[in-house]
Amino acid sequence: MIERFLPQTEFSSYEDFMQHFKVNVPEDFNFAYDVVDVYAKEDPEKEAILWTDDRGNVRHINYRELKELSDKAASYFVQLGIQRGDCVLLILKRRIEWWITMVALHKIGAVAIPATHLLTDKDIIYRCHQASVSMIVTVGDVVVLRNVIRARPYCPSLRHCVSIGPVVPQHWENYWQGVMTAPRFASQKGQNKVTDNFLLYFTSGTSGEPKMVMHDHSYPLAHILTAKYWHNVDETSLHLTVADTGWGKAVWGKFYGQMIAGATVFIYDFEGRFEPDHMLRIIEKFHVTSFCAPPTVYRFMIREDLSQYDLSHLRYCTTAGEALNPNVFAEWKEKTGIMIYESYGQTETTLVLGTYPFVEPCPGAMGVPNPQFRVDVVDNEGNHCQPGEHGRLIIRTDEGKPLGLFKEYYRQPELTASVHNHGVYFTGDIVYYDEKGYYWFVARADDVIKSSGYRIGPFEVESALMSHPAVIECAITGVPDEIRGMVVKATIVMADEYRSHDVKALIRELQEHVKRETAPYKYPRVIEFVSELPKTISGKIRRVEIREKDNEL
Repeated sequence: MIERFLPQTEFSSYEDFMQHFKVNVPEDFNFAYDVVDVYAKEDPEKEAILWTDDRGNVRHINYRELKELSDKAASYFVQLGIQRGDCVLLILKRRIEWWITMVALHKIGAVAIPATHLLTDKDIIYRCHQASVSMIVTVGDVVVLRNVIRARPYCPSLRHCVSIGPVVPQHWENYWQGVMTAPRFASQKGQNKVTDNFLLYFTSGTSGEPKMVMHDHSYPLAHILTAKYWHNVDETSLHLTVADTGWGKAVWGKFYGQMIAGATVFIYDFEGRFEPDHMLRIIEKFHVTSFCAPPTVYRFMIREDLSQYDLSHLRYCTTAGEALNPNVFAEWKEKTGIMIYESYGQTETTLVLGTYPFVEPCPGAMGVPNPQFRVDVVDNEGNHCQPGEHGRLIIRTDEGKPLGLFKEYYRQPELTASVHNHGVYFTGDIVYYDEKGYYWFVARADDVIKSSGYRIGPFEVESALMSHPAVIECAITGVPDEIRGMVVKATIVMADEYRSHDVKALIRELQEHVKRETAPYKYPRVIEFVSELPKTISGKIRRVEIREKDNEL
């Protein structure tokens, strides 16, 4: 499959990769027809998905079945009046119906909006209003159903609510009843352009209302690089990415690129909190070969006695979402023999920076550029920064929109223009690169603290604090100071075993720890202990909320 889109698939070095990697993008590319249905025709028994849940249920889906089910779902949705360009909100957790429904919507040309089950009724109303959502397809869980039912009267664009069960409310559509009785689907292959609207994500809203990030039909092809050259999957791989389908990480690691590269997508559908022992047993039982998870997951797993698990089939590990602590990298490698490869990207992009099989991992670094994006680091005047100099990370687009960059902030032209103009896309992140070419994250531009003439990135201080056993989570912000302008403040969730310690002594200990771990001027002069940090529904820390609270005092 992958050879249909890449003139060259294997690379001898990073230089070879940068020079010769290229993706052929058909003018009418549609992932559902050009990948799923092609597999179904040429290799129908090939396993597309291996799904299991925390109750021991297991389901194998080959491409013949994925095509048949997605055809039926597409036919059903057409019966309900869903057309090309209609926006459909999906709240499906890790149920197998998410993959079937996504492929079905792609076949129609409707716009899929994956969403988390943590949305409140107000969140649902906001999304329906902003995107004129025509249909919601959801799990039949009581809490999710209740929130959709509460929201429905305030969503005039919403024509249909569909439940996959087990609960189907009165006046709702029954997903499986509709799918299994739908007439034969009339293929719409070739009717879309690759530039048509395809997939929409609402960002987390760490500094304001969520933005609507619209991608076009070329987006899946951009994730060939993600899967083949970061996750390092191939036809023999069983790949597990730890992510709920409501987040962009799901399409990064559980769908497009992995299927194009020939891997089987592994899905572990569990409820409740993450349990490292359960995850390790699943990796052991099903012989997972490639694994991707946030650094937090690795931090929990290395606390287990890894010698009690057979991880011999595991070949490759990756991480993203935050920088990886070097200690976690070293301990995971020592206990498993496997290095962890990092990357950086946004909802608005695919993988921008990363470490690939032919690039030595540098723990904590985002990685190095790839051929899909022309990245640069510039100062406030747009001048190129030198190694070690903090600046704004940009993607140059003067030669055209690169494959993987979002199409627009949907219905928000002024907002789009504020970040993408004059041949440059501004990521909003402050970074630097070192003499070896590795890029390092400093902060979101809005989060930089200016104190006594220094520019301090929260991430550096947070990383230093997180290496102390007393710290479970932390957030670094700036608070006003008459002398220094701003000083560094740490808001910390303390480990249980330290709650009996003398608070003043612990504060001094943490401050001295930071001075040893990073430049002394960055240490937090103010430390506050809290039971939890304010977060978005996707789990990202809302530093803006901490700053607003401090400014009110």
